[in-house]
Amino acid sequence: MISFLFFLGFLVFYGLIAIYAERKISAFIQDRYGPMEVGYKGLLQTFADILKLLQKEHIFTFAADKPLFAIAPTIIFVAMFAAFAVIPLSVNITGSAVATGVYYALAIVSLDILGILMAGWGSNNKYAIIGAYRSVAQIVSYEIPLGLAVLGVIMMSGTLDLQEISLQQSIFYEGATKNAESYLFGLKFLGINVGKYGGILSWNIFRMPPLIIGFVIFFITSLAESNRAPFDLPEAESELIAGFHTEYSGFRFAVIMLAEYGVMLLTSFLAVVLFLGSWSTPLPNIGALKLADWTSGTPGSISADLWGIFWLCLKAMTLVLVQIWIRWTFPRLRVDQLMNLGWKYLTPAALIIIFIVGLWKLALL
Repeated sequence: MISFLFFLGFLVFYGLIAIYAERKISAFIQDRYGPMEVGYKGLLQTFADILKLLQKEHIFTFAADKPLFAIAPTIIFVAMFAAFAVIPLSVNITGSAVATGVYYALAIVSLDILGILMAGWGSNNKYAIIGAYRSVAQIVSYEIPLGLAVLGVIMMSGTLDLQEISLQQSIFYEGATKNAESYLFGLKFLGINVGKYGGILSWNIFRMPPLIIGFVIFFITSLAESNRAPFDLPEAESELIAGFHTEYSGFRFAVIMLAEYGVMLLTSFLAVVLFLGSWSTPLPNIGALKLADWTSGTPGSISADLWGIFWLCLKAMTLVLVQIWIRWTFPRLRVDQLMNLGWKYLTPAALIIIFIVGLWKLALL
């Protein structure tokens, strides 16, 4: 319940901040000011937009399939929001204690494909249905390398439980039931148990260096899952107006936009939990400087929860900012380039990472 209430409130707050930040960052990149008129430096522009959307009339296009058209935004949003249930917030707040949390998150978020297809089909609009087809093809294609990149972490951790994976990467590693000992770069013969030092050294990308490439693959595929540039073919404005949500307006359009930004946040949280230390501090203990101890709190205390939520959100928001920067920096891929990248490069690379992680673990751990 604590996780549900936190993510419900945080998602709305994040949506307001992320939309304003994207407008300002895109304006900076394009050498313009961005929102300036509503409130100080345009801070209230997003509120004004929300009020406008809430007051707009719900419009159904001629010959639209009204039931599909009306329910599609809800399915897209619910599929995205349900995946937050298994994200651990701190050493004490574990979210839903699902032993197969990784598979649950990947499976439930995939259901947004149904909502996107329903939105495109129900609109009775050629641009919407083409956008929906593109989106489904893109998401299905990129879920394969995404799942393979996650599989490397599962092999390393020996569990599908996201809280267990988090504990293994923290200074509280002794609370983990599997693979509790963490060695620098996965090299046991060095005898350096990084779990005692905590911080960045205990993150999965440093416990198993091949996972650095796995993280890059996960991040690229998460951009495609979010329909973000350079993978925004489903919404290509110059070709399809707005893709599968061309005919939406008012509250339903706002829900689709919130779901799109929510997927950005969700994939960032998953990347942080799987590869970047989850809720643990990035600061290690160095001699007398117990930075990890000072910035982690004590298990069972409120300080541990506050530090855990702070680090988790800070890392996730950093990844969101990188996603925004990429959108306004790189051009859109063509369809053939998008498919080539997914099937010819990312998928084979992810398979190689799995092979290397398996050998690394068998030979050196």
